[in-house]
Parts: sequence; structure tokens; C-alpha cells
Amino acid sequence: MQTMLQPNTTKQKRLKKRKRWGIHLFPIPALAIYGLFIVYPQLAALTYSFYDWKGIKRGVFIGLDNYKNLFTQEPFSGYFWNSFGHNVLYFAVQMIVQNGLAFLLAFIIYQKIRGAEFFKIAYFLPRLLSVIVVGFLWKLILNPNYGALNVIFGAFGLENLKKAWLGDPDTALMAIILVNCWFGLGFAVLIFLAGFQAIPRDLLEAATLDGAKGLMMLRRIMLPLMMPSIMIMTVLTFIQSFEAFELVYAMQGSQGEPYHATDTLAVFFYRLAFGGGTGDSTAIGLGSALAVLLFLFISVITAFYLRYMQKKQVDM
Repeated sequence: MQTMLQPNTTKQKRLKKRKRWGIHLFPIPALAIYGLFIVYPQLAALTYSFYDWKGIKRGVFIGLDNYKNLFTQEPFSGYFWNSFGHNVLYFAVQMIVQNGLAFLLAFIIYQKIRGAEFFKIAYFLPRLLSVIVVGFLWKLILNPNYGALNVIFGAFGLENLKKAWLGDPDTALMAIILVNCWFGLGFAVLIFLAGFQAIPRDLLEAATLDGAKGLMMLRRIMLPLMMPSIMIMTVLTFIQSFEAFELVYAMQGSQGEPYHATDTLAVFFYRLAFGGGTGDSTAIGLGSALAVLLFLFISVITAFYLRYMQKKQVDM
């Protein structure tokens, strides 16, 4: 009997061993793809930033000179700080307009209004479109001659409101940011709505019995419990704002027109790394340095913010 059971036991052990090996080997394809398309480009950019480049030919090792030139040498330093200011504005407007409006709409939908499901779909629908498609569509809408927006103003006799929205340095960047807010509104609504729906109903009922209602309920009870959702949207908005490229590129190209009024750090990087930043030539070293700085800035600020919010939640 023992001799009959022993082969089966040995076979089971082999099968278990193979399963364990299979579990360890399963992540390797994903790790290989991640390493090839994420880790390797980051390490390559870090390496390239320490060298002088003649076109696409790597020159001598120059240490931190590329980083220093971004902050001290014109026109690079001027373009850098101009783009950085635009990214800060991008983030501030998105937080106020997009996330503020999304929070309000999510709260209204949470009240079980009639047609709530329709509104959720309607708000999220633009997110299903490609950013490039959205950019080109809004570029047509904002056209100063035949764009729908100016045509509507003209039809209602509001001729003084008609503008060259993307041709005026005072309105071009804000127009792009507001288009981005329209595009991202639905996603923010769903995040905030999920946060509202995660609040325990018995807690709200207890607060109602204690006399909390309306804005008092929202400010004293709901808002503190919504902090995880607010934290998520703040981090995502910050990252997206400082990586803003596709929409700006689709609506204004890579030169930050008009007069660099729509430059962002990502657009400036594109010109440096792929041409247009220094005449018609590339500046791979400077572009790599900018990419590394942008990566470090986003990573450090995000890490500090998450740490601060986690500590605040523990204290609460």
C-alpha cells in the first residue's frame, strides 16, 4: 500500500513545485515590458543629461552643465520659468474650476435627483474621446472667423465678446485650460461620487437626527470623509497639469503660440529634445535634463503631499 501511495505523493510534490515556479515566472513578461518602456527611458534620460550633444551624436561628459544652463542661460532659462508659471496656472485653474465644479455636481447627483444616471453618462462622455480629437474640435469651435463660439455671440448681438481666442496671448492659455477642464470633468465627478457613496448611511442618518442638514451636513460631516477622494483628485490633477502636452500640442502646436503664451514644460521639452528649441537643431542634453527635473519635481511634491495627507488623516 505504501509503495502505491509514494509515487502519487512524489508526483503531487512535483506539481506543487511547478506551480510555485509558474507563479514566480508569471510577472516576468510584464516586468520586461515595464523595464523596456518605463525604466530604461528614465535611466537613458538621466545618462543623456550629463553629456554634450551635437545633434544626435553624443559628445563629452559635462556633468551638471545642462541643468545649470536651464536656469542661467538665455533663452532657456526664460522659456523654463515661463513654462513653469503656465503649469502652475494650469494646476490652479483645474483645481478650482474642474474639481470644484465636479465636487458640486457629484453632490447634486448623490441626492438621487431624477435622471442621475443620464447626467453621469453625459458628463463622462467627453472622456471617451481622444485628447487629440478634442483639441482639434475645440480649435474649430474657437476659430475667430467661422468658429461656433463667435458665431453664437454674433447671433445674440454680443459682438464685443467675439475674440481670436487662441490668437490672443491673454486668452490662449486660459482657453486651453478650460477645454481641459471640460474634458476631465466627468472623470472627477465619478471619483467624487464614489467618495460620497462610500460614506456610511447610518452615520448620515445619525447626523440628521442631531440636526445637521444642508451645507452644515456637507461641511461638518461629508467633507472630512471625502478627503481620500479629494486627495486622489488633487494628486491626479497635479500630475496631469505638469505633464500637459497633448491638448496644447493639438490646439497650438509645439511652439507655444502665440509668443510662447501657451508654453508648458512638456511642450518646451518637446522642442528641446526633437528640434526647434535652438534654431532647427535638437538639444538632447538639455531636453533630458528638463525631463529629469520634471520627473523629480512631480515625484517629490506628490510624495510630500501624500505623506502630509496620510498624517493628517491619522491625526483626525
